[in-house]
This record gives sequence, C-alpha cells and structure tokens, in this order.
Amino acid sequence: MKIKTRFAPSPTGYLHFGGVRTALYSWLFSRHAGGEFVLRIEDTDLERSTQEAIEAIMAGMNWFNLDWDEGPYFQTKRFDRYNTVIEDMLVQGTAYRCYCSKVRLDALREKQMLNGEKPRYDGHCRDSQCRNTYDEPHVVRFRNPQEGSVTFDDKIRGPIEFSNQKLDDLIIRRTDGSPTYNFCVVVDDWDMEISHVIRGEDHINNTPRQINILKALGAPVPEYAHVSMILGDDGKKLSKRHGAVGVMQYRDDGYLPQALLNYLVRLGWSHGDQEIFSLDDMKTFFTLDTISKSASSFNTEKLQWLNHHYINHMPAAEVAVHLAWHVEKLGIETRNGPELKDIVKLLGERCKTLKEMAESCRYFYEEFHHFEADAAKKHLRPVACQPLKAVRAKLATSSPWTPENVRHAIQGTADELGVGMGKVGMPLRVAVTGTGQSPGMDVTVYAIGQARSIQRIDRALAYIATREAQG
Repeated sequence: MKIKTRFAPSPTGYLHFGGVRTALYSWLFSRHAGGEFVLRIEDTDLERSTQEAIEAIMAGMNWFNLDWDEGPYFQTKRFDRYNTVIEDMLVQGTAYRCYCSKVRLDALREKQMLNGEKPRYDGHCRDSQCRNTYDEPHVVRFRNPQEGSVTFDDKIRGPIEFSNQKLDDLIIRRTDGSPTYNFCVVVDDWDMEISHVIRGEDHINNTPRQINILKALGAPVPEYAHVSMILGDDGKKLSKRHGAVGVMQYRDDGYLPQALLNYLVRLGWSHGDQEIFSLDDMKTFFTLDTISKSASSFNTEKLQWLNHHYINHMPAAEVAVHLAWHVEKLGIETRNGPELKDIVKLLGERCKTLKEMAESCRYFYEEFHHFEADAAKKHLRPVACQPLKAVRAKLATSSPWTPENVRHAIQGTADELGVGMGKVGMPLRVAVTGTGQSPGMDVTVYAIGQARSIQRIDRALAYIATREAQG
C-alpha cells in the first residue's frame, strides 16, 4: 500500500502549536514508510482566510524544514472540480437541492431546541415533489443514509461508530455556489490519493460524514487517526492565554526549530524512555501505535530545557545560523568581533534561548556607554585600581593573543599582588563587559580583543578616578 498523508491547515489564523504537531506526525508517518506528504491550504472560508495567514503557514513549515512532495494545493482553485462532482451527485441522486428558507430553518432549530433535541435538518426537501427552478436560491445537500451506522478503526483510538440516524443531510454547496469544507476535503483526499488522514480529535465528528460521502462517490476510504488535544500548564485547552500564538513567535522568542520539533513529537508519542530525538531518529522510530489517547500537557520549563540542550549539543555553526537572525534583528554589527559560532560556545551554558544570547553578546561587538550600576558600585572602586593597572600591563604585552596567555596574565596579577583571582577577575569583568556576569574571563577578554580590552580597562580606571574625585 502506498502511504500518502497530508497537512491541510485553514489560513484563518497563524500556524499554532497543535497544528505543527499534526503536520509533524503526518510528515513523520509518510517519511517513516517511504511515502509522500502533501501540503494543502483549505481556504474555503473566504471571509476569514488571509494571504498573511497563508504566508505564516509556509514560513512555519519551511522554518521547521517539513518539506512536502506535492502542493501547496489551494481549495479555492479547485471549485470547478468540486462543482463537477456535485452536479454528478445530483444526477445520481446522492445529493439534492434544498430550497428551505432561513426563516423556516430558524423556526425548525428553535422548535428542536425547545424540545431538548439536537438541532438538525429534518429532510424537508429530501424527497420533495415541489417544482422549484434552479435559479431560485437554494443549497445542495448530501443525501446521507438514514439507516445503519458508520464505523471506522481509528489508528489511535480504536473502533468508533456513529449512527446514521444522528447525521443529518449536510450542505455541500452554499446558496452562493461555493462548496463547503466537509465536501472539499472529501474530494481532495480522493483526488490526491490520501491513504492516511492524521488530524486533531476535534475532527472526529466530521469523519463519519466524510466517509459516507466517499462511499457515495465510490471512492476509497482512507485510514483515520485522531490526535488528542494539547493542554496548557494549568490543565485547560491550549489557547492564547497560554501564549499559544503563531509558532513563529517561538522563533522570535529564541527557540531552535530542532528543539521545538523534539518537544512536539513527545507531546503524545514515545519511544521507550528516550527524550532526545534528531529528525532522523523521529523518521526511524515513529509509528502511530505509540501515540497516546490522552491529552498532553504543555510544559514551558521542559521546552526551555530542551532548547538549552540543543543550543549546547548541536554543532555551534548550525546554532549560529539561527542566532544570526536574532543578532541582526537587534541591529548588532558583527564584523568587528568573534564569529557567531564562538559566541554560541561562549554563552551556550548561560543562555536558554537565542534571544537571550543575542541580547547578551552585544559587548563583544559594540562599545557600551554605561557600566551596570550594581556591578560598578561593588567592583569598580579605588581598591580595584591596582589590580586593573597590573593586569592591563600584562595584557598589553601579551603575545601571542590567546585565551591561555590571557589566563596567565590574570593569574600572574593575582599571584604578584597576593590576592584571590576574584579580586582581579571581577573588576576586569565589569571593566571589559560593563556587567557582572559573563563567561570565563580568559575566553571573554580574548574574544573582545586585545586593543578593545585595554581601551575598556582605561575607561574603567577613569570612571573610578571620577567617582573618587566626586567623593
């Protein structure tokens, strides 16, 4: 059997966390089996679909490197195909025209609700003998079977059954002539030869309707797998109040796509006790058999832990490619300083996100105009002048300029003055970085550079002198 899956988002908003997980599961299932993956944009909601949302979906898929073999297909470009199928169904009697007015349908709905019944169409026009003309306002409805049931073996949840008596004759073409979502999906899955539909559990109620239409068309029925929802840290459905905005916001916040994918794949799927998965690992091990039926809970701390892991375990050059985006966004010019891959090695242990790393690396490239107040008050005092002057002299004559020689200069100063390393290192740290926090002073001073470090020590000494003069 040829495996072919699809990801079919509606461009009515940003690509969200749950959507990416669905895309990832569909993509992995096809890649694991050597099959094909289709990207389809379901833009039949003409009022809410936007070009901005389409671009956000494409940007997200590309950022995650979830490539597709076919598409992107757009449903709005396939209306002729859908209407051709609908016309055939009208001829065959598997669909019919419904002329019921909005007034009648509203009254029917109100009556059913008053009686405690589930609102549903009553089939008034199903076998009507009224002679209406085709140019009168009408919709087209699918003639759903009225007996028996629809059963399917969900690849995650097991056997599921719906009684046909609880399914009404849904509209497949609106009054304005546009086909509806549930119908377009069916024709698309048929035409694109989709073998497995992997999607969120909110689509379970659509599945029996779609299966009945597929059977009426004489089309093969794909396998279905419905993934459980993702809950927020508070146990409630993930939403904007949990920060569940577009996934590209996670890029903006400094997360690596590799970390996010690793986190997402584990939100409902497992492979033994393994926590860290490369994309190749995922493709090798992924199956639908070990996806949980239960909802998964989002955990920000776990995501940050994974991101920190990837920052420190991926090749620094790869991380640097993503860091460059953040550095550029902050307007930091990196030509006169260390390579970004070296920044990753220097700051990786300290930073959980690339945004934090970009914000922390500025002193390697640019001059700062102020010392951090608390750090300067504590470490740039008159007592620090002698250590700073002594280490300055050693750094100025250090050759070649290496981290090892920088370390010798700092250690040598401490030994000569008979003080601890902190008495030299902390004033030096504040002098050359402007802050009280940085990586080891040997690698930090080396990366800042010899001439720039000397210049900053001189400025710190001038700062101390000015403060002392002011009393």
